[in-house]
Amino acid sequence: MIIAEITIVPIGTKTPSVSRYVAKAVDELRKLGLNPELTAMGTIFESEDITLILKAFEAVHESVFAQGAVRVVTTLRIDERRDKEGSIKQKMRSVISGRENPNC
Repeated sequence: MIIAEITIVPIGTKTPSVSRYVAKAVDELRKLGLNPELTAMGTIFESEDITLILKAFEAVHESVFAQGAVRVVTTLRIDERRDKEGSIKQKMRSVISGRENPNC
């Protein structure tokens, strides 16, 4: 499983608020069949298909321009591990169990 985090920064808008751009970006991810999880600093999602992740990047990036931004900075981080199966939930469980058992 590939875990991705995407962050958008619209520039050249009438307001410093980005919530409507983020909401549209999350909609675009859902349209692609992804299950995005919104965080305070970005949106995470997972897929087994790198092509779908890159398609999601393009859809999110273009959605900000479609809403009238004149400049967009979009950051995509990809975490792909091939030596074992992983997921967002599995990574969270590992962190929690590490806290509970400091010998991990």
